[in-house]
Amino acid sequence: MLSVENLSLHYGQSQILFDVSLKAQRGQVSCVMGTNGVGKTSLLKAVSGVLPISGGTITLQGSPMQTLPPHQRAQNGIAYVPQGREIFPLMTVRENLQSGYACLPKSEQKVPDQIYELFPVLKEMLNRRGGDLSGGQQQQLAIARALITKPKLLLLDEPTEGIQPNIIQQIGRVISFLRDEGDMAIVLVEQYFDFAYGIADHFYAMKRGAMVLDGAKDEVDRDTMLGLVAV
Repeated sequence: MLSVENLSLHYGQSQILFDVSLKAQRGQVSCVMGTNGVGKTSLLKAVSGVLPISGGTITLQGSPMQTLPPHQRAQNGIAYVPQGREIFPLMTVRENLQSGYACLPKSEQKVPDQIYELFPVLKEMLNRRGGDLSGGQQQQLAIARALITKPKLLLLDEPTEGIQPNIIQQIGRVISFLRDEGDMAIVLVEQYFDFAYGIADHFYAMKRGAMVLDGAKDEVDRDTMLGLVAV
């Protein structure tokens, strides 16, 4: 579904990503791990188009994405749930969900019932402002908003950060459900090791802006992986 090849990215004169390559398959969760500041969020922002790249290629189902602006990448099927959620705090839950309509033709602009099945709390709070929700509820809203765009590729940046344990479990069940449906590829950036290890099919580890590990879960030694994340 997604192929990233030799990606480089700069902030001004500083190089952040160094020839990063990654693939994400439909029906799998590909997890990118590493300590703070190694370039994980920059990688997701590059794939989604939020940050311009300095070199390399990004393709979705074989179609080049690296020259497209973010809204066109979204229309092509890339959905990005950023770290910190970034929901619209003064808009209601309903309006936040409807903001996902921008990627859809008019005939498809509706909230699927499945959204409320995955996140029942959102149906109860449709008229509540996004800023009045708890952190866990905001995270559910952010993921739901991304799903409304009917993505082929779902990018999740630390969805467990600052979230209470019961919501983390629910988010894990939702990610597993979406993977098992087999319609999309999921790229998960995560620092909560046990959560990531329990849900991922393929692991990548980054250090200083470069990939230092790439392997399927059954090929990766758990202690080696934990050591890379903890360093």
